[in-house]
Amino acid sequence: MSRVIGYFLLAGFIILFFSAAGCATVDPEQAPDIAMPSKIVDINNKLITTVAPVNTIPVSLDEIAPAMQQAIVAIEDERFYQHRGLDFKGLLRAAYQNLRSRGIVQGGSTITQQLAKNLYLGPERTLGRKVKELFYTIKLERTYTKKEILNMYLNRIYFGQGAYGVEAAARIYFNKSAKDLTLGESAMLAGLPRAPSYYAPTTNPEGAKERQKLVLNRMRQLGMITEEAKKQALAEHIQPRTKPQVLQQAPYFVAEIIKYFTNKYTNGLEMLYANGLTIQTSLDLDMQKSAEEALEQGLNQINEEINGALVAVDPQNGYIKAMVGGRNWQKSQFNRVLARVQPGSAFKPFLYTAAVASGYTAASTIYCEPVTYQVAGAEPYAPRDHKIGYHYRPFTLKQALAISDNVVAVRLADMLGPDAIVRYARAMGIESPLRPFLSLALGTSEVTPLEMATAFGPLANQGIRCQPVYILKITDSAGRILEEQKPQLAKVIDEKVAYIVTDMLKAAVQPGGTAARIAWLFPRPAAGKTGTTEDYTNAWFVGYTPNLVAAVYVGYDDKQKKVGLTGGDIAAPIWGQFMQAALKDTEVTDFLAPPGVVQAEICTMDGLRATPLSGDTMSAYFIQGTEPKVPCLGDFGWTKPTDAGEGVRDWVENPAGRQPP
Repeated sequence: MSRVIGYFLLAGFIILFFSAAGCATVDPEQAPDIAMPSKIVDINNKLITTVAPVNTIPVSLDEIAPAMQQAIVAIEDERFYQHRGLDFKGLLRAAYQNLRSRGIVQGGSTITQQLAKNLYLGPERTLGRKVKELFYTIKLERTYTKKEILNMYLNRIYFGQGAYGVEAAARIYFNKSAKDLTLGESAMLAGLPRAPSYYAPTTNPEGAKERQKLVLNRMRQLGMITEEAKKQALAEHIQPRTKPQVLQQAPYFVAEIIKYFTNKYTNGLEMLYANGLTIQTSLDLDMQKSAEEALEQGLNQINEEINGALVAVDPQNGYIKAMVGGRNWQKSQFNRVLARVQPGSAFKPFLYTAAVASGYTAASTIYCEPVTYQVAGAEPYAPRDHKIGYHYRPFTLKQALAISDNVVAVRLADMLGPDAIVRYARAMGIESPLRPFLSLALGTSEVTPLEMATAFGPLANQGIRCQPVYILKITDSAGRILEEQKPQLAKVIDEKVAYIVTDMLKAAVQPGGTAARIAWLFPRPAAGKTGTTEDYTNAWFVGYTPNLVAAVYVGYDDKQKKVGLTGGDIAAPIWGQFMQAALKDTEVTDFLAPPGVVQAEICTMDGLRATPLSGDTMSAYFIQGTEPKVPCLGDFGWTKPTDAGEGVRDWVENPAGRQPP
């Protein structure tokens, strides 16, 4: 009787098989339609992430531990290397049970059958779908070797926790690559596909251990391992991750890469998900991790609600080396590196660059006193300094920039004209709309952290601006280059001007400057500028060395809330921690003075040449021929006025200057 049933079943399957072959929509004689996710790698070819609808990291068979290959065969399809895709004994047994139950209640699927189902068929559980599965199974076996089939299977099977493929699973559960899996770990992973949510070692360690034991026993029965190897694997201490790893690193940066493809190509997402591209980027993963740690640690000193951003750019080529658009991608995908906010006094270097290029020098002096400007259609504008209002004394431009004097900045902006500030900011890299008011000198127009890092680049790079670069090269699965981006350079300011302003900004990170604490956090030659908005809503620090520029922004997304700290208090320490970690393995270098620049010692009170009788002096750099020639008279050349409105000398030096670009 059982033999008769078997014949009928076999005949029925033959009829259904050829019917399924006739309506098959895919030809496995050709390469199967296997989506090949694209890889995004950093500048050193380290994998950042794969771009796919699911977490998957394809690897070749030789990148998978042999123990893992054996374990999956032992538990899923022990006769894999003997059959031609179908295990008829298991198939007939499953078919008999399914017919009795009038439904699909038992599976006898081989590894090839499971692969065929994943590649070509949907999730429905019908007899017709099962027969199509057999058709595709036979086609796969005729087209591919056993190793190729096993490789495809191990790259597609679901292991739970969002991991498709053994490489993703190994990283999620054990924080290692599939090639480094031990026998014990391999057996534990091999037990997952049957019921990933139940046997997951992160949620059910007892169940996972029992399943591992079953796999190891089966491997021993099949002669794949020795009894001693089995015992060692069972005794192996396996500590799976209690919290699954987030496979995507640098998520804000990756989002910009994906946006680039969707904006440039009509089928951009399809290209990324299925074409197996390799996108080499400018990012440096080590710097990225340092940036994430520095920002998180700095923000933690305030509270959990405050947010921020950090972006680092190589000023010599424009490569974006690190990008942290916020402290938690899972909570907010808003990239603050590209968000416009007021930079406060961090904007002042563009004013001082325009001034030096127009003929002012680091020794030019401007008096800090009450001053009011009439503004058409608005209330009169009266700038004040932070906390104290006015200093009632003259400052050299170098001093004024170091201590971030607002009154001096606005008076200088009035002498130059706001349009000059706009022209220089534009030339150096600011693209956001800028309002040409006197208050622009104090950073009242909104800009992005990336713009600020880019625009400080010419000061670090001898006056040469570099356009920011995300992507270096895109290659297809065959290694053909589809795109390659080269640095875009432009000379925007004179190298002598860049060096003089850099020397002025060095004073800001030294004792007496607004970011003095950086001197011990980052004991290297550096220059930079703090920024704090008038209402303490935003805090900034933008600084640089000869080979790296970084901008740090701190603020709440809800602009009704105030940071309550200055850029020197919160943003500068984040910058210092990041830079120290990012450049720890690089040679210490200083900014090189170009030909035509000379150094001179000047008096701080009048900007004249210092003498042995001079009291408070400072070093400054000048375009050759503009350095002060007249000696100062020490502390006898200036007397503090007794009243703010009386006895004020005209300390403003306003030479006929060169025109801004």
